[in-house]
Amino acid sequence: MEITYDYYRIFYYVATYKSFSRAADILMSNQPNISKFMSNLENQLGCKLFIRSNRGVSLTHEGGKLFRHVSIAYEQIRTAELELATDQSLSSGIITIGVSETALHGFLLPILGNFHNLHPKIRLCILNHSTPQAIQALKDGTVDFAVATTPTDVKKPLKETRLKTFQEILIGSSQYSFLATRPRHLCEILSYPLICLGKNTKTYEFYKRLFLKYNLILKPDTETATTGQLLPMIKNHLGIGFIPERFAMESIKSQEVYSIPLIEPIPRRGICLVEDSSRPLSIAANSLKLMLLSHISKYVDATEKDRHPKTPVQY
Repeated sequence: MEITYDYYRIFYYVATYKSFSRAADILMSNQPNISKFMSNLENQLGCKLFIRSNRGVSLTHEGGKLFRHVSIAYEQIRTAELELATDQSLSSGIITIGVSETALHGFLLPILGNFHNLHPKIRLCILNHSTPQAIQALKDGTVDFAVATTPTDVKKPLKETRLKTFQEILIGSSQYSFLATRPRHLCEILSYPLICLGKNTKTYEFYKRLFLKYNLILKPDTETATTGQLLPMIKNHLGIGFIPERFAMESIKSQEVYSIPLIEPIPRRGICLVEDSSRPLSIAANSLKLMLLSHISKYVDATEKDRHPKTPVQY
């Protein structure tokens, strides 16, 4: 009789659970068949592997030796099978993400490019949301996870993981370049037309809280739907506005806009991964999530640490 992989697989389960009936249940067989297989294995190897009693079975000295080798081999085989299943799962499927515009352009895009190069058959569905919309989509189960900007104000079972921080600055066109000549108080800028994201965004809420901290009321003259609309509107002299610093750097260098320094500091904001801890991710979505998390340290640069070395961001 040739000893096949099935014999050692059955031996592994009997030895692990110390029960023929338990092994039969797991292997969807019956106890007489399991007993027959183990008797055949013992006859082939020429030694007793189990000691049978009313309390179940235990391994003999020879059975213990065999189990040490078989358990290592079987775990290796199961690991290989799992890796193959994972590879197969990454050859098809779809990942749906709710993303705020700042998070997309400030963190996510290059990572999506890397993921697509590694797994070109995985379809990516990117939904351009405000942070509240992305969080609601996650609650509704229409996205796998969200990548959004703070404040998110999420509660369990939602979980927030900070991926990156960023700084926003106040800018204006050449028409308001005189404001850039010295640091200004927030109360001073209220005399000039202000452009801000709409009331249904967390950015509006963030600045509303900031102004209230200094007993001021945020009253934008123009409200926009997306971060991408801010810079063109500011360039075209509609007013001054707050924008992520990296989005404005090229325009500042070309003197299309000017950075207006403020006396009151603008707290740093965060780009966060938000997931529903009560709902497991698919293998594909989890692989992208792990890729996002692996980039956390790469995106915290020295300038961010220097500006606020030990002070946590307050919202």
